[in-house]
Amino acid sequence: MFWRMIRKSVFRQKGKMLMVAFTIALGTSLAVAMLNVMLDVGDKVNQELKTYGANINVIPRGASLLDDLYGIREGAGVQDKYLNESELTNIKTMFWAFNIVDFAPYLMIRPEAEGMAEVKAVGTWFDKTVELPTGETIQTGMRNLKTWWDVSGDWARDDEINAIMAGSEAASRYHLSAGDTLTLRLGDKRRDFTVKGVFHSGSAEDGEFYLPLETAQELAGSSGLVHRVEVSALTTPDNELSRRAAQDPQTLSIKEWETWYCTAYVSAICYQIDEVISGAVSKPIRQVAESEGAILEKTRLLMLLITILSLAGSALGISNLVTSAVMERSAEIGLLKAVGAMDGPVSLLVLAEITLTGIAGGAAGYFPGIAFARLIGATVFSTAINIKPQVIPLAAALVLLVTLAGSVPAIRLLLRLQPAEVLHGR
Repeated sequence: MFWRMIRKSVFRQKGKMLMVAFTIALGTSLAVAMLNVMLDVGDKVNQELKTYGANINVIPRGASLLDDLYGIREGAGVQDKYLNESELTNIKTMFWAFNIVDFAPYLMIRPEAEGMAEVKAVGTWFDKTVELPTGETIQTGMRNLKTWWDVSGDWARDDEINAIMAGSEAASRYHLSAGDTLTLRLGDKRRDFTVKGVFHSGSAEDGEFYLPLETAQELAGSSGLVHRVEVSALTTPDNELSRRAAQDPQTLSIKEWETWYCTAYVSAICYQIDEVISGAVSKPIRQVAESEGAILEKTRLLMLLITILSLAGSALGISNLVTSAVMERSAEIGLLKAVGAMDGPVSLLVLAEITLTGIAGGAAGYFPGIAFARLIGATVFSTAINIKPQVIPLAAALVLLVTLAGSVPAIRLLLRLQPAEVLHGR
């Protein structure tokens, strides 16, 4: 009898019930899309932010000590500290190797340019193919790290030993443009370079020249050595545990240490880089690392707010529709009460109708939500959003919550109905 009454009631009010289902479907589709994007947004946002440069700087331990104690970043006592170029590929063999997007070494030299004063030149990898200890090969270098550079001309290549790139300020100061020749002298070594391109970075790099690392090492007599390495890594936003570990990992308990080491915090990745490169000290570029965490948290918060607002809107729509349906059925409900039906069963009857309609609407809204999530991934992140299975029970719980919340005003109205008043038209 109970289910027959529900079936007849739903079909008798099919217009309103379709509107309820449609309202729930809209809220569900938006909630499903936002939840899938929110749960998968971490790596996507990190990938986008990686286009704006490195977030870890690796320098020799001696240079780090002088920097920490005296603020000396360049000059005597710092420029004679080196890292071994041969160990750099170890970065791609550590625990978080797959989180290392790109890295590039730098060797600073101070040659004299013919007809000019001393200039600042930097040897680096532009787009180098390197072989890992595992036998795999990867492409890495400054070209991948400095994607925002505006280059007039061409990028230099690592196999062009006489190629050089000039910063916009350096090119303007020495009246250079792409295709010009520049002669550099360091000690008794002299070499003619062709300016392949002029770049604008918007930073101090605009006053520098960049040349292949091998050429810089030959001029400086520093074969196989580099001064520092910039690393771009996908990281997890910092929390209290990661901040404590950054101060001193030895203060962590064994369980905390394992959690920290096996999470992609920037401090954990720095620690692991130090493990695989002799005499290295890795430091987060705090402005970049903290900005990434802040942007990620704000993005997630925005999506959570959109989800809450969409569900709140659905609840309000359901409330209006169900309240209207109860008012139209007031005579029927009054008759049920008059023949002895208690408030509980009558309320349960209405709730069952709305819940079944809500489940149908939620199921109908799930698949458009998946499509919407994929559309967001394709248009915003240019990659597919991974559909999370845990969204299904979460969305089901939210649909049930929203349906029940939207039914509260109607149930309160139902409980206040007096059979005598309703049946006498009052």
